[in-house]
Amino acid sequence: MGKNFIGIDMGGTSIKLGITDETGRLLYKHEMPTRPEEGAEAGVERMAAGVRRLAESAGVFWKDVKGLGLGAPGFLDQAEGKIFRLTNIPWENVPIREWLQNLLGIPVVIDNDANVAALGEVWRGAGAGMTDMVLITLGTGVGGGVIAGGRLIRGVGGMAGEIGHIPVEPGGVPCGCGRQGCLETISSATGWVRLARAAVEAGRVTSLESSVEAGTITPRDIVNAAQEGDLVALEVIDSAADALARVMAILTVVNNPAAFVIGGGVSGAGETLFTPLREAYTRHALPDAARDVQIIPARLGNDAGMIGAAGLTAKGTMLG
Repeated sequence: MGKNFIGIDMGGTSIKLGITDETGRLLYKHEMPTRPEEGAEAGVERMAAGVRRLAESAGVFWKDVKGLGLGAPGFLDQAEGKIFRLTNIPWENVPIREWLQNLLGIPVVIDNDANVAALGEVWRGAGAGMTDMVLITLGTGVGGGVIAGGRLIRGVGGMAGEIGHIPVEPGGVPCGCGRQGCLETISSATGWVRLARAAVEAGRVTSLESSVEAGTITPRDIVNAAQEGDLVALEVIDSAADALARVMAILTVVNNPAAFVIGGGVSGAGETLFTPLREAYTRHALPDAARDVQIIPARLGNDAGMIGAAGLTAKGTMLG
């Protein structure tokens, strides 16, 4: 009989559940609302029930499920299997590994959501076959996961890969982490919107003015305007790409990956983002270190977290 693994990707509004085989092939997936107002204990019980239903729907015998991995957005103690505090979910000091293991009777491993997405991309996605890769997720914030020497790098306190909180603008705008001028304040979806709003407030002429004033502007609006030649939109994307490229240039001389894999909603801009990003990277990176480095889009989309979370137990030798 084959071995199967469960992956859970927690988000503020939904929880994605997936089951894979031992090669990382996603066999079945399901999505359920997070319902954070229920509280942690009720939420974990509902999660465990969802996992049981997932295996049944996939036609997998429970005895063949060998482990469960969970990716969560926030501050965790991986070694103890505890959630300290989550982003957008009011769960604090939750011994989630213990609770899930008691409810399901299988090994459980937890990790940061960006780390598990990186593991997913290197297992079955754009980084397949690579031993050294950096995943950067551009969404509401900027996340990251680092694969080095074939291992997922966590660091001493589990904070490795927090790329969005590398400072790029001294004295810049406040970041959600409590500091100023982090990459996240410029290159995330919220960073793009902030830069566009600042341009309108400064009196710049742009087709984005009406959506800025209505409070409805999105990165997609900025991409569409850039593709029509709007100078403000082009400058917003160039600024975001330049800040990201400077951070990538630093990472290149730290661990010299084969590729930077760019995911998250903002990466849907395609070449409107990737062309200026590659150009900026060429300007900023040390040529000898950057010569063979690829900058490529993530491949797994919303499945990366589930597949990578399953890999926390299936690919145990990759964990650093």
